[in-house]
Formats: sequence, structure tokens, C-alpha cells
Amino acid sequence: MSLLVVDDLRAGYGSLEVLHGVSLRVEPGEAVAVLGPNGAGKSTLLRTISGLVAARSGRVQFADAPLAGVPAHAIPHRGLVHVPEARHVFALLSVRENLMVGGTPLPSRAARLAALDDVWALFPMLLGKADAPAASLSGGQQQMLAIGRALMAGPKLLMLDEPSLGLAPVVVEELYAALGKLRQRGLTILLVEQDVHTALDFADRAYVLENGAIALAGSAAALREDPHVRELYLGL
Repeated sequence: MSLLVVDDLRAGYGSLEVLHGVSLRVEPGEAVAVLGPNGAGKSTLLRTISGLVAARSGRVQFADAPLAGVPAHAIPHRGLVHVPEARHVFALLSVRENLMVGGTPLPSRAARLAALDDVWALFPMLLGKADAPAASLSGGQQQMLAIGRALMAGPKLLMLDEPSLGLAPVVVEELYAALGKLRQRGLTILLVEQDVHTALDFADRAYVLENGAIALAGSAAALREDPHVRELYLGL
């Protein structure tokens, strides 16, 4: 049974429809990438799944339950957590405070403290800055904080929007090493990523979104060899 099901999803802003009947599946334990050019609707897709944008039609189902009508703030309590593009950490709060806010869906303070220990272990550099304001962190450190904050909720599925955006290659490598550890633990990941090489190396499967519709879908290995992907996205 698929963990996430999106069927014929349409969504947009005002009179502008951005998603034109998008369908996809994410199975438990998978890493799935959504690729495509700027303006294709990738971020809108994640925002609609997480309830930040209202669907106009279609279906989003998570863990066998429909998400239609569920307010955005309640969706993390169901185990689906979204790390938005540009991080959006709470700049004036400390690193520790940012993480503890992320643990709100957990049932007790003891559970939040246990989750906090897991985040320190995954991103040890954050522990050294636990009491520093989030605004003082580098871009890469803020991205780790944003992911750590999402992990504090104990997600079944983690959605990441452009995690490598604006980061140096060495930081991207470190970030994806941490995401690899999460995959080894069985966490399911849905990833929007402009860095197609990195995304296809990381993911099991991928969808290519163009002009608000799915243009291609398949295994990461198959898409890496697809002539359309090689020419337009891999520069080969």
C-alpha cells in the first residue's frame, strides 16, 4: 500500500492554475525525486500536499487517509512533514528552541528530548551552536536546522523542497550523507531538487514535472539514461 497517493491534482493561485492533473505515488521506505525546470510547479506540488495551498480538485491520500480538509498545522501530527524552500527557520530563536518547536507533534517532553538527541547525533555541528540564534548560522547550517526541526516531529514521510539550493558542493555532500543515514533507518523521502545529478544519485524513482504536468516517470537509473533528461537536465 502506497504511503502517499496523489491523483489528478489541480491547484494554483488566484486565477492561475499551476498543477494540471498531477498524479504520483510514494511507497514506504522510498526516496522519490520530483525534477523539472523553474516554474514547473514543483514547490506548488509540495505546498498543496502539505495543505499550504488548497487543491482545486483531485485527491491527496496519506497513510490510507485523505488529507482533503485537514488544516496545514494538523498534517505534521499525521506524520507528513514539509521542509520548505529557503529554510524559514525562526531567526531570533536559538537552535535548541527551533528544534523544540518542531517537536510539538510528539506526545511528551521526554519524547521531544529523545528526538533532540537524535538530531544532535545526525547534525553534531548544531549541538555546538545549541544556544546561538538561528540567524547566526550559515546557509548550510540553517538547512540542517530546518531538516532537524522537521525530524523532531517524528515523520513517516519527509518532504524536502530544494535542500541544496544556494549551498556549496561540500555542504551539499554533507547534507545528503545525513539524508542517506535517514534512508537507512527507513524514513520515506519526497524530494524536490534542481540538482538533477544529485537527485538521481539519491532517489529510487523520479518524476519530471513540466508546465504543471508529469512529463516522465520511472526509476532513477532509467531516467538518467532517458534522452530527454540527458539533454535538458544533465547537459549530456
